[in-house]
Amino acid sequence: MSVLPLVFTSGWASGINAYAVVLLLGLLGTAGVTDDVPAALQRPDVLIVAGVLFLVEAIADKVPYLDSVWDAVHTVVRPVAGGVVAALLAGHDGSLPQLAAGAVGGSTALLSHLVKAGTRIAVNTSPEPASNIVLSLLEDLGVAGIVVLAVFHPVIAGSIAALLLLTGIVVVVLLWSRIRRYLRRRRARREEKRLAAAGAGVPPAG
Repeated sequence: MSVLPLVFTSGWASGINAYAVVLLLGLLGTAGVTDDVPAALQRPDVLIVAGVLFLVEAIADKVPYLDSVWDAVHTVVRPVAGGVVAALLAGHDGSLPQLAAGAVGGSTALLSHLVKAGTRIAVNTSPEPASNIVLSLLEDLGVAGIVVLAVFHPVIAGSIAALLLLTGIVVVVLLWSRIRRYLRRRRARREEKRLAAAGAGVPPAG
């Protein structure tokens, strides 16, 4: 139970930016700031890969529509990363607490990912790109702040993460009509492209 707030917080943060979570925890552990970070997250190769992917996400996440494509690709990546990080934080290979921690981290990451993706879809209906950049920067700062806080004050960080998750769910519900319109328009465009491609491949009559 003592590691549960840290597991929950890391899961929430992984759903927003999994690479930032791995990178931050690894750097904090390497620097000797905390003993709670497992050695697997402090490996140089893990830190290098996480750092490179974090930089890629930092760019892709601020470009309208590209951010939604990036989110779609990471629908599996973020929950898996959240589960793996949570399981590593819990320790005790193959134990029931470790499996439970992985489930908590993975499911929390999935929920926060869906909130992030839904919010981004709603933001993408706005014609200007500034909102994407501002929202992305707030997410990056929020993840960094809450992960560092979780290392020193896991209960406080877990409470904040829970509040942010609930708030995000409410926001997505309120914006659902806008999100649904966007998804409907995107399906219509795909259908138009499919019909156009099919028409171009039909040989002329006679």
